[in-house]
Amino acid sequence: MTRLAGDPGAWRRVGYTLGFRLPAENRDWVRHDLTDAGWRGRMLGRHLAIMIPVCVGLGLLPAEWWIRVMVGMLALVASTFAVAISADDLRRSRLRRHGLDQ
Repeated sequence: MTRLAGDPGAWRRVGYTLGFRLPAENRDWVRHDLTDAGWRGRMLGRHLAIMIPVCVGLGLLPAEWWIRVMVGMLALVASTFAVAISADDLRRSRLRRHGLDQ
């Protein structure tokens, strides 16, 4: 797989996944990430990369096993649904944050 111009390194990608702004040198990569085909899937993938460890942490709380599983599943399903519904607004916000037009 070829790398795009301005492709951020691993640490910058982690920051981007967590919502931080990338430097101007990565602007072309951000534009590609948020406007190219498959941007919704990449957005949901970034969301799952954050939420799965959170849900595992919720599963470690003291309670009956089925309650821990259900709390984790509720958090995962509800947050994924919210991201899927508001994907266009999240994308617009991220484009604006990086100084890009839609």
